[in-house]
Amino acid sequence: MTPLAELQALADPARAAEMLAYHKAPRPYLGVSAAAIATLADRWRSERTLEDRIALAADLWRTNIHEARIAAARLLTQARIRPDEASWALIVSWVPDFDAWAIADHASIAGQKRLVADPSRLDVVEAWIVSPHMWTRRAALVMTLPWTRQNFPKAADLAIRDRVLGWCASLAEDPDWFIQKAVAWWLRDLSKHDAGRTRSFLADHGARLKSFARKEAARHLTD
Repeated sequence: MTPLAELQALADPARAAEMLAYHKAPRPYLGVSAAAIATLADRWRSERTLEDRIALAADLWRTNIHEARIAAARLLTQARIRPDEASWALIVSWVPDFDAWAIADHASIAGQKRLVADPSRLDVVEAWIVSPHMWTRRAALVMTLPWTRQNFPKAADLAIRDRVLGWCASLAEDPDWFIQKAVAWWLRDLSKHDAGRTRSFLADHGARLKSFARKEAARHLTD
């Protein structure tokens, strides 16, 4: 049985209809749970060479089926992939297809691993900030979230924090709810490990954020 057939064998039409109503993106849904997708993807990854995993991920993504795209992203979500240039290139090629948060976030988590492995790739991501495609702009912030979570960042990591905070500043007045939410998410996570930088950002740019984003960004800060 092919991987796609394995997914299709778990289809639940009633759940699929609920998923379409929830995610709203017009694509096929099978109604397979996230846990079941994860179990299948983990097994497929263990059974295949890196080259075969990349090929399978590309094939699953092309189906445009919700669960298949989630599985494609999970196949490439791994801290150590060597060499990883082809994996990174495939993830980057998916970004223009993002149109709903669940698929975008799963693919962005795969992208996080590749950015941490090679931070020079931030040069590519930085260009996304000015994209007319909202999901591409959002991906730049979601993929860089690991730099909000380090307890003992090195000087290079602090420089990346400041770089991405610059991106957040450039997006502070973006009218899209998802971008405001992403900026707030970045700041909120950063505040747990670097309250000083978060406070400074909010002092300089907080008034430019929508009120809900400003409140969310400061949720873990204390007076």
